[in-house]
Formats: sequence, structure tokens, C-alpha cells
Amino acid sequence: MSASKQLQHRRAHNLLLITKLLSCRENASPFTLVIDSLEQSGKGLVREFIRRANVAKTRVVFVSLETLRKPKGVDVFIAAAQQNPIALQKEIAKVAGEISGRQKTLLILDTLHPLISHPATSLTLPQFLSSLLNPSTSLVATYHSDMPLPQSTAAAANSHYMPHPLTLLKYISTTLLTVHSLPHVIDHKEAQDRSLAGPVFGLAEEIEGVVGGLGRNGRGNDAAVRGTVLEMEYRRKSGRGVREWFFLPATPPLNGAAIGKTKETAILLEDHPLYKRGPEEMNGQEEGVDTTFDLGLTEKQRRDREGVVLPYFDAQNDGGGPGEGGRILYDMGVEDDFDEEEDEI
Repeated sequence: MSASKQLQHRRAHNLLLITKLLSCRENASPFTLVIDSLEQSGKGLVREFIRRANVAKTRVVFVSLETLRKPKGVDVFIAAAQQNPIALQKEIAKVAGEISGRQKTLLILDTLHPLISHPATSLTLPQFLSSLLNPSTSLVATYHSDMPLPQSTAAAANSHYMPHPLTLLKYISTTLLTVHSLPHVIDHKEAQDRSLAGPVFGLAEEIEGVVGGLGRNGRGNDAAVRGTVLEMEYRRKSGRGVREWFFLPATPPLNGAAIGKTKETAILLEDHPLYKRGPEEMNGQEEGVDTTFDLGLTEKQRRDREGVVLPYFDAQNDGGGPGEGGRILYDMGVEDDFDEEEDEI
């Protein structure tokens, strides 16, 4: 199979897969873990889950551990910031019991840190999350990678006898979606193409007072950068993983007339026009500023260069008959010293 056909096959297969995951079709992923940071928030991705659930007539249950207001498109909003995990588990089970028939449910946890740090669930978090699932329920939970853990939880996580909470969550999840900022991804690719060290942003800069870097959350004047880069890792039942990078553009909320008329907007990251451009095309103007002279040609110089007829062009003419193509054409100048006797020899 040629490279173009392989790319076409991979594009069609992985786009269909990300559509199933974001739309929660066929219970493709019972537990989806969204990992975000200060450089790229996962709220836009969660809104996309809610938007697609509304299109599919899926019931959305939002468990709020840090969100103050009920998001648009949510059917059931549970304020759980001050609740005990055991009471929260019973309330979610009660809401699940109210579902009639085989209606699918999308259960969203806006953050996992309160459950990780709570004494009742810090050691039994996998069992707690597993109790929320059933054949008709898909769970989407967000983990903030830049949020520090409480001291007691961090000490337990550093123990040699217990894995880090994020490691445990990655192990039990069926799909990992790590969000990135498109400007940051492009900067890393540009540095990699030039064999340079990749740039750092935000807290990684280790500069006092700097929390977020430029271009965080895909902010910019160009509409092409408004969106989220998704790093997907999907675990099949066979154990084989599927890894791919996507770009999910920012989508406005649906109104009543638009429901049921949506089309897939996610694309492969390598198909994004800004990501496909080479470093010369992206930074050609910046390279010109670094020099004290111009390496380019003016329009007049370009026309003069194209008008020059080189000597070997005449050898390609067939009008001279066989053997004429090897003639040496030379026009003597006034400074040439021509000797007829030497020419005869």
C-alpha cells in the first residue's frame, strides 16, 4: 500500500474513531480521562461533549466540584463541592435510577482533585469511579495536571508502595485525551524541524510571576488557531492502543434549529494548514531581518535572468541535422587574441 493510501486509510479510520468517542456512540469508551493544564483548559472539550450529547439526545449529568453555574445543555446539575463522596455516590445512583428505558447517559466530573484528596476516596478512587458506570453510562472526568495535590496525598503518592493518582487514573481509563494549545504545538514543531530545543511556557518557564504563556488556550487574532489540540490514546479491548493527534476547532453553541444538522469538525493535526507549513514558509520574514543584505531578486532582475539564453540551448535544436548538436558556440570579444595560424592547427 502506498504512503498516500495509508494516510487516507488512517485519516478515515481515526476520524471515525474520534467521532465515536466525542459522541459517546456504542459505548466506545466507558471512562474518558481529560488531562488539561493552565496552558490549555479542557472546558472547551467538555462543552463539545455536551454539544454532541444534545445532538444525540443523550442525557447529560454534570457533577460540579468546582463549577459555579450550570453549563448550557446540561439536563441534571449536581452541586457536589461540599458533599461527602458517599452521599454523592448515592445521589448519582438515584439520578441514574430515574432514567427510563435504554436512554444513554453522559456523566461528567469537572475535576477529580477533591475526590483524590478526600480521605474516603483517596485510596479507593478506582472503585468509586467504577461504581458510577453501567452499560448505558459513559464517564468523562477532568484532571488538572498543574494543580498540586494536598500534602498528605502528595506524600502518599511519593511512596514506593502506591502509584501516583494520575498514573492510576491513566491505567483504569479507556481513553486518554490530553489537550494542548495549537500555538504551543506549532512552536514545538518549528523548533524540532530546526533541531533546536523546544520552548517552554507558563510554569515551566520558572519565571517569578509567570503563570500562563503567550498563546495559551489557543488565543490569537487568527481564527485558525482558535480551538484545541487533542492527543488521543484509545485502548481497545484487545489491549492494543491507538494514538493520534487531532485539532478540534472552537464551535459555537447549538440553537434549536441546528440540532441534528451538525457535521464532523475535528481534523488530523497534520492536516491543519498552520501545522503543515514548513519552517521556511512560516518564518521567512523573520530570517530576512537577521541579515544585513537582501538575498532575493527584484522583479526586473528576475525578468533579466529569465531572458538570458545559455549556450547549450542551441544544442537542443534539431534544425542543424545529425551531429550539429555538439557545436561549440563562441562569440569573440575585442580583447580576444585570434591567430589564424594557430586556428588552422
